[in-house]
Amino acid sequence: MRALQGHFMKQEDKTLPLVEHFYSFQGEGKFVGTPSIFIRLGGCNLGCKGFNVHIDGITGCDSLKAVHEERFGSSWKKIDDLVPIINSHLKNLDFKPDIVITGGEPLLHYQNPILLKMLDYFVKRGFRITFETNATIKIDFENYTIYKNVVFAMSVKLKNSGEPKSKRVIHEAIKAITENTKLSFFKFVLSKDDLFTKEIGEIISCFKDTPIYCMPMGSTSYELSQNDKAVAEFCIANGYNFVDRMHIRLWSNEEGR
Repeated sequence: MRALQGHFMKQEDKTLPLVEHFYSFQGEGKFVGTPSIFIRLGGCNLGCKGFNVHIDGITGCDSLKAVHEERFGSSWKKIDDLVPIINSHLKNLDFKPDIVITGGEPLLHYQNPILLKMLDYFVKRGFRITFETNATIKIDFENYTIYKNVVFAMSVKLKNSGEPKSKRVIHEAIKAITENTKLSFFKFVLSKDDLFTKEIGEIISCFKDTPIYCMPMGSTSYELSQNDKAVAEFCIANGYNFVDRMHIRLWSNEEGR
């Protein structure tokens, strides 16, 4: 398989690159604390070296293993059906947890029939499904109407990602999501030194009815503690929602959490 950075999966491809799947709770955003099944797909169109997480000589965000196929792709599983994987987590539960599709950038695969089959199956059964996305990919909602029935957590990247604005802020993609879905929200990761009041204001200026959640930066509990109070005060001053990153607070950057 070719590297997925910046490319959609080919329509004829009969598999999806699955990095990991696990059952835990949502650690951030609007549904923090909610029991959730996570599906992490491989491939991303951004590198985000500015987040400064280091794994095996690679620098980037805290989901590096889902971003860099050239280094970590050998551990990705090529799967042809997501439904039984999710059902394996549901078999011992007598309630409906959320289903969270994350990455990398999962919307690289939004046209993939394996993903579409899974969405159709679980939307019809009343599950809440959230896509965690950088909101740079414009979805064709008219031809892929199933996406009108899911939630989008839009983690639009700021200057601290190290990516140029022309790559990380795509207003057409954000507009398509906010206008076509039943629920979407912004979430931003901030540090005490980089609060980006002006930049966040510019990004959300055309989407004033979309909720905004801000979280402290850090890959350990200690790092979060260095930023959390400043981000909380920032939210109070600007009318944004503050939310912690509870999975990191409890387990740092442990996989499967």
